[in-house]
Amino acid sequence: MKTNQLQIHKLTVLSMMIALDVVLTPIFRIEGMAPMSSVVNILAGTIMGPVYALVMATVTALIRMTTQGIPPLALTGATFGALLAGLFYKYGRKFYFSALGEIIGTGIIGSIVSYPVMVLFTGSAAKLSWFIYTPRFIGATLIGTAIAFVSFRFLITQKFFKKVQSYFFEERID
Repeated sequence: MKTNQLQIHKLTVLSMMIALDVVLTPIFRIEGMAPMSSVVNILAGTIMGPVYALVMATVTALIRMTTQGIPPLALTGATFGALLAGLFYKYGRKFYFSALGEIIGTGIIGSIVSYPVMVLFTGSAAKLSWFIYTPRFIGATLIGTAIAFVSFRFLITQKFFKKVQSYFFEERID
């Protein structure tokens, strides 16, 4: 495939993943939790790898913050999870590694980083724990991981999924 054509395919898939995340996350939202963001992060990591998954999560978070009034938690929560989901999948070559990357990235790292960001954002240095967001973030990632698992089991059987995955990975990864 020509380089320009491959880049167009990659950008098209990236755009579709951003659109899915922007549309699905507020529809299936539990107050303080965004499990669909975890679903899309895991699928983006398995389809596009770490760099494109990180770009997808960052752009999605910025869109959600500006159009839906979501606080910076959208940015701190999603970006670490998407990056680690892609990295763990790339090197582990299994869905379970991508899910683990999302749980560690969003559920633990993202939740801890969210505390100082929200202190800066709100101007309040309330005596809260650095782990104030951790239970909700881990809960959302576990719900999202379960949904992503079902989705991935279906997608991996599709020829189209494997073809799209081959755009981003030199060899197809199961």
